[in-house]
Amino acid sequence: MTKKTMLVCGGTGFLGHNIAERFANHPGYEVHATCFQRPSWHHPNITWHQIDLCNGAMVGMLMNHMDIVVQAAAVTSGCKDTFERPYLHVTDNAVMNSYIFRHAFEKKAKHVIWFSCSTMYGGGFVNEQAPIAPNPRYFGMVGTKLYLEKMAAFYAGLGDTKFTVVRGSNFYGPHDKFALDKAHVFGATINKVMSATHMVDVWGDGSEARDVMYIDDLVNFVECAIEKQPDNFGLYNCGAGHAATIGDLVAKIIKVSGKDLAVKYDVDKPSIKVSTSLNCALAHSQLEWTPKVSLEDGITSTILWYEAHKHEFL
Repeated sequence: MTKKTMLVCGGTGFLGHNIAERFANHPGYEVHATCFQRPSWHHPNITWHQIDLCNGAMVGMLMNHMDIVVQAAAVTSGCKDTFERPYLHVTDNAVMNSYIFRHAFEKKAKHVIWFSCSTMYGGGFVNEQAPIAPNPRYFGMVGTKLYLEKMAAFYAGLGDTKFTVVRGSNFYGPHDKFALDKAHVFGATINKVMSATHMVDVWGDGSEARDVMYIDDLVNFVECAIEKQPDNFGLYNCGAGHAATIGDLVAKIIKVSGKDLAVKYDVDKPSIKVSTSLNCALAHSQLEWTPKVSLEDGITSTILWYEAHKHEFL
């Protein structure tokens, strides 16, 4: 059997680690992955490439003979940077993705999968045709994402390379960021709960809601897109399909942890009051994909992984 060559850009990050690991265990794939500032991790079926993805010449050489490119590399951080240094999420992401799309197309990759986000939606239960109405705090990041979505559609229309754009929810699970200065809401809450003895401090008033989905369901989505996407360009929502308030999320994490903790809401800390859940009917109908992991099971798996690995990142 001839193996498909897959390049996972950002193999040391949360999404990339889980995707590379899954496909490296698949007999039909030869997996390559990139690292930059963080060290690579060992898997006997992964070939690592240390590379600055903002260097166009290096990206061009890397794309030789790759069938599938999963672009999971990104400059990301938590809510504090979104408020104080929003430009961090703009320049490098625009540059690296522009080079990756161009060189994947020029080197005739069969399929590129890229992760956009759902922050461009203004709230509610939304499908892919919902109006673009981001919270002002997300203006720069959303503008960059929309530009790159258009570029993916542009290249998909030029030739035979398929492009998949994933407007994802808030993913969580093993290999997520848990350090408080880098984590998103789920990872930060896991850290706070598992570190607390009496009380958990939560930013905001707890009424904000997020569509949260376990990472295994995203990896399943990638498999379905590779196997079943019908058109050269596909833009899909990918989420649980319902939103949980931060207050409910904290309560569930505390319950699964088995701890007896009080909760203190700090309304003076930065929080973004957007409540969005994703209508994923298009992915269900075209890709035959649906999320399978319940929130309770996902929390349980994440806590078990966190407890076994916290010495690595705390």
